[in-house]
Amino acid sequence: MATLTFQRASWCLQISRTSRTFAVSFTTALPRRGKPRSLPQDFSDPLHNSSTPLPSSRLDSTRRSSRYAEARRAFTSTRVYQAQQQQAASPASKTTSLDPQPPESPETIVADVPDLSGGLNDQNVVLDEGDRQVDWTRSFHGLSTEAFSSEAAKALLAPIHPDEIEIKPDGIIYLPEIKYRRILNQAFGPGGWGLAPRGETIVTAKAVTREYALVALGRLVSVARGEQDYFSPEGIPTAVEGCKSTALRRCCKDLGVASELWDPRFIRKFMAQHAKEVFVEHQVTKKRKKIYLRKDDQVRYPFKEMKYGQ
Repeated sequence: MATLTFQRASWCLQISRTSRTFAVSFTTALPRRGKPRSLPQDFSDPLHNSSTPLPSSRLDSTRRSSRYAEARRAFTSTRVYQAQQQQAASPASKTTSLDPQPPESPETIVADVPDLSGGLNDQNVVLDEGDRQVDWTRSFHGLSTEAFSSEAAKALLAPIHPDEIEIKPDGIIYLPEIKYRRILNQAFGPGGWGLAPRGETIVTAKAVTREYALVALGRLVSVARGEQDYFSPEGIPTAVEGCKSTALRRCCKDLGVASELWDPRFIRKFMAQHAKEVFVEHQVTKKRKKIYLRKDDQVRYPFKEMKYGQ
C-alpha cells in the first residue's frame, strides 16, 4: 500500500492507495480556546442529557474534554473509494496503459491460480437412453439381489500370500492397489467390473476427494469415497487417480478382498514373522528415527541404517 502525506501547521492531507481502493483523509487544526466554534447538529452534547447537576469546575473540565473529542471527530474526514465502482461511474476516469501505475506490494499480488475448492467441473453425465442403461450416479440397481458364483467367491475370498503384503515405514501393512484389480479380474473377468463416479471431484486446499461405486456384472456392489493429498496444483491430476485407487480398495472390503489386513490378530502375527524395526538417519537432514520394513527388504536412500551404539 502506497501512502502520500501533505502536512502544514493548520491541516493535514493523507492519501492511501492500494490495488483496488484508495482513501483520502483530511484533518484540520482544533479550534482555539476562548473562541467557540459551532459543531454539526449530529454531534450532541452528552452533558445536556444528564439529569444530575454537576459542580461548575467539574462541569467545565468535562465540557472541554467532550468538546475536544467532538471537535476531533467533526474536523476529521476520511473517504474510501473503490476503484472499480469509480471507473464504472465515470468512464473517462479509467486509467490506460500509458498512465503511471503505482507499484503493488507483495501482499496484493495474487498468483493466477483458479479456485478449485468447488470441484473440477466434471459434472455427471445424464443418461437419456431409456431403460438400456442404469444411471449409476444415483441408482442402487442389483444391490444384494443374489450372491455371485462359487468360482467368483473363491477368487475374492482367497487368502492373501504374505509375499504380496507390503509394510509402510510407520508399521501399517497394505496390499498394493494393482493387486486388487488382479483379484477382480480373476473373479469377474476383464471388463466384468468397473468404478462409476457418483459425484464431482472436490478439491480442497490440500486434498482431492470423490465418491465412486463398484459395479460388477451389471450390479452395484459397494459405494465408497476416496481421497488423496497433493502438494502443488500441478499434482492434482495424479491426486485424482490416487483418489480413485483409494475408493477401489475401500469398495473391495465389502467383497471380502484382503480382509486379513483389518484383522488385529493377523496383523500382529505377520509383523512378528515378516517385519523388523530399524533405526535410520536421513542423509540430508541428519535426523534419526525408527521405521518398519520387511525382513527381506533393505533400507533405501535417502535413509541409512544406524547400528546400535552409533
